[in-house]
Amino acid sequence: MEDRTNRGCCGILPAKAPLANPYVPDQPQGQEQYAAKTGLIRGTLFPCLDLPFLGMVNTEEKSDTLMHQLQALGFAVQELGLYLDTHGQDEEAAELFRQYSELYESGMAKYQSQAGPLFQKQAVQDGVYTWNHSPWPWEYQANEED
Repeated sequence: MEDRTNRGCCGILPAKAPLANPYVPDQPQGQEQYAAKTGLIRGTLFPCLDLPFLGMVNTEEKSDTLMHQLQALGFAVQELGLYLDTHGQDEEAAELFRQYSELYESGMAKYQSQAGPLFQKQAVQDGVYTWNHSPWPWEYQANEED
């Protein structure tokens, strides 16, 4: 067997070299949250976890289209679900999770009634596969005629 310790090849670490020094900020229960729209922009619903890289803060606002509302609600549901995995007794967060989930589901139904399915698995209606029946978002002229 070949001895690689003295070859100077890449990818070999000393026996006791640390790979990383992790830091996990404390996330107390019952803390305030950003609104879903702000959380999507900031990358977290929780101000205590909002630690901008090199002080760069994203303040860009999304438009108020139904698609952006769905993105924000979907983000909030996912973020709160992750929080509740470790803070399952937080009743306020559980209630907010329920409210955002309901808003997301009703928003999905509204979007799909206007523009068709967002996901391929939702594309069967009355036994007919409809995924490719609607104009795609980039087919501007077809979408303007609706």
